[in-house]
Amino acid sequence: MKFNDFIHDGQVRRSGNDKNLAEALIRQTMEDMDFFDGLEVNDKSSRKLVSNYYDFLRSVLEAMTALDGYKVYSHEAFYYYLKEKEEEVISLKFDRFRKLRNGINYYGKNVSSTEAKEIIKDIKNTMEYLINKYFLGGMRE
Repeated sequence: MKFNDFIHDGQVRRSGNDKNLAEALIRQTMEDMDFFDGLEVNDKSSRKLVSNYYDFLRSVLEAMTALDGYKVYSHEAFYYYLKEKEEEVISLKFDRFRKLRNGINYYGKNVSSTEAKEIIKDIKNTMEYLINKYFLGGMRE
């Protein structure tokens, strides 16, 4: 499967390059993360926190696709989008986070606080890499 398959299936729509949307998504994500960073990770909060940090990463990917002129309606499509950007390691990480989040949200999977702390750290590092590469170091006009 390829990213273009999601376009043909209607799960990704072509749109104009939307720098304003991308900047707003990044700004809002950073503000939300600032709030969530102040919350304690424990066995009661770990599931919700992991799910929300996944959403923060997905927002960064939505910002990237907005810059490239796409609106993505399928989380799975982001995996192929990253592969086409030659971000193989990041695509695999994202897919692992996506499956974990789906397990939490749809199948009642629990996540220990220890595991949640590791996942959140990995998600934050992934986001930092993407933001530095595609926005701070490579913001397109």
